[in-house]
Amino acid sequence: MCLGIPGQIIAISDTNHKLAIVNIAGVKRQVNIACIVNEQHPPEKCIGDWVLVHVGFAMSRINEEEVAETLQLLEQLASLSI
Repeated sequence: MCLGIPGQIIAISDTNHKLAIVNIAGVKRQVNIACIVNEQHPPEKCIGDWVLVHVGFAMSRINEEEVAETLQLLEQLASLSI
């Protein structure tokens, strides 16, 4: 099972290598956005996008409803006692 964490792209750090700065719960990380860019949605248009991040890669773009739902599920998982 893979776990993707929601984050918002706040800047493009390297257009040629498709790298962006993503804010994940207040922590800013450099993330590879190659999986979410194409001719219709180049790196420059990704600023502000919400994405699911897994092991340093933005795996997919998601909408704000999906962000809220995912964060709620992660909070529920964190509150479980195992």
